[in-house]
Amino acid sequence: MNVLGVILARAGSEGLRGKHLRSLRGRPVISYTFDHARSAASLTHVVVSSDCPHVLNLAAEVDLPTIRRPPTLATAEASVQAVLLQALQTVEADAMFRADAVVALYGNVPIRPDGIIDRAVKLLSETGCDSVRSFCPVGKWHPAWMSRIEGDRAIPLQAGSIHRRQDLTALYLHDGAVVAVSRGSMLRGLERPDDPHAFFGEDRRAVLCGAGETVEIDTELDLLLAETILRQRSAGRMRMAS
Repeated sequence: MNVLGVILARAGSEGLRGKHLRSLRGRPVISYTFDHARSAASLTHVVVSSDCPHVLNLAAEVDLPTIRRPPTLATAEASVQAVLLQALQTVEADAMFRADAVVALYGNVPIRPDGIIDRAVKLLSETGCDSVRSFCPVGKWHPAWMSRIEGDRAIPLQAGSIHRRQDLTALYLHDGAVVAVSRGSMLRGLERPDDPHAFFGEDRRAVLCGAGETVEIDTELDLLLAETILRQRSAGRMRMAS
């Protein structure tokens, strides 16, 4: 199966400015995703989609093909679906390559579970489903414990009196580690451009990650968390080597 990996890195960010280029243990955040893509055995071809010249230069320095996004696909309103379709069409127009599936990798995710990309592609291939995404448990951020605030009044979103976390219905959140989509489902986005989630299709599957196994950089606190995890991993490897 030919699988196109697309690393997504829009220049603008309404949260943390320049998040893909922020330094994380002496390296740009996006360079970790470059490594993840290259270590995934299931990805046949990898490209970097960005409107940021610095990101495109970093990719070129490590011999990753690049696709420069047009301004219409470099806004906060542009959908991932539209960006992936542009990447797919660009790659297939310029090379003797036809993708059977597309994998989206967000460039601001420097920490992913080992093998998560290959796990997602394997599930996509074995089940013939439309899409596979990575999910982690919501834990204590459960909607059963959430409220909306009106003035200074707290109004529970759900009625009930569950007080033990163990009694909560298990729920999961897409953590941003990986999105894998079949070709047919990806092309559904051309038929339904007004639905930004059309490319997920009808048969949507999940690969599960543990809480905290994926770190997506959107705030300064996320950077500190990623720094701590990487430092601990490095110390662990040093202890094992000694």
